[in-house]
Amino acid sequence: MTGTDEDYTSIEICAGAGGQAIGLHAAGFRHLALIEIDKHAAATLSSNIDVHPKWKWEHQNCDVLCMDVVKFEPEEHLQKSKHLYRKGEVDLLAGGVPCPPFSHAGKQLGEDDERDLFPRILQLADQIRPKAVMIENVRGLMDAKFDGYRERIQAELEQMEPDDDGLPGYKVVQWKVFEAADFSVPQLRPRSILVAFRRDVLQDLKYEEPVPGTEERTVYKALEKTMKARFKPFLEGPRAAEAKRILDSWSQGAAKGVAPTLVGGSKKHGGADLGPSRAKKAWRELGVSGMGVANDPEVCKEKGTEDRDLFGPEGPMLTVRQAAIIQGFPEYWEFTGGKTARYRQVGNAFPPPVAEAVGKSIIEVLRAARERSERKG
Repeated sequence: MTGTDEDYTSIEICAGAGGQAIGLHAAGFRHLALIEIDKHAAATLSSNIDVHPKWKWEHQNCDVLCMDVVKFEPEEHLQKSKHLYRKGEVDLLAGGVPCPPFSHAGKQLGEDDERDLFPRILQLADQIRPKAVMIENVRGLMDAKFDGYRERIQAELEQMEPDDDGLPGYKVVQWKVFEAADFSVPQLRPRSILVAFRRDVLQDLKYEEPVPGTEERTVYKALEKTMKARFKPFLEGPRAAEAKRILDSWSQGAAKGVAPTLVGGSKKHGGADLGPSRAKKAWRELGVSGMGVANDPEVCKEKGTEDRDLFGPEGPMLTVRQAAIIQGFPEYWEFTGGKTARYRQVGNAFPPPVAEAVGKSIIEVLRAARERSERKG
């Protein structure tokens, strides 16, 4: 891939089920590698990339690696993309490193948590020397108690010594919280996002952060089609009146606004639900039961779980597909594994529309840097 190509390359760690990858792909990035330790999420990445025409480039050139990112070594593990990978030439290193060390839902152990992978992504930035770095995490990372930790992360990027080829370190141009609902995602999902550029790339260029949209996408707008389809088989017959009543009740509640933050839950605990008591209450006000996740319509019919999935006293439960819509996944993206595994992939994801907006803002700088280089000959 040459500097005159329209597409920009990226390597992504902790890729999950592809939320960030989808958004960055839509922004114009082409992935050289997607690294993810969870076998179900890695299978989701591979299975989608293998079948969808818009991912043809990745099918031919992207390494989907199911492995611990601590063990990832580009020179050793890249196979499909080995002919494209060159130190200093990758446009973006991105990652949604694990959030439990900083999440309000956890113990907030920060750097003392063994799941803290900030040190690893900084090591990879030093090793790969991409032109830009993007790191996503939960809002809790921006709490005052982590001020010192953030300062050290920023200092390590900005004080990185030039490598043997003279490639310099980075300038952090943004580290702030973005609310997913501001980017047409029907969910309150605040995320902290760091963006940095290699100093020889940035020079005198100015980074413009993504601008939120003006239109709120409600839960009703997002799920109207799928919810009506789930109730349609019951709108005629003995349960017609009950189905109409519950669907109308859901419609009135869902029109009130956006959803609370979806959570993926822990593998150490039981099956999937839509979050703690406060989140369940918020879902109930939207006409949705947060007590669990519904079976897909075909499985619901086969197992006869409609009383639980659709006709419960607190309203219908969401299917995995509907949860994915709440996260902003495109309809064509399929998830692998059992229901709980699929839901956890969705609940832990970074909303693609937010990743796309940030990705486009990064590409604006990279494009300007390319044009500056071409002018200089």
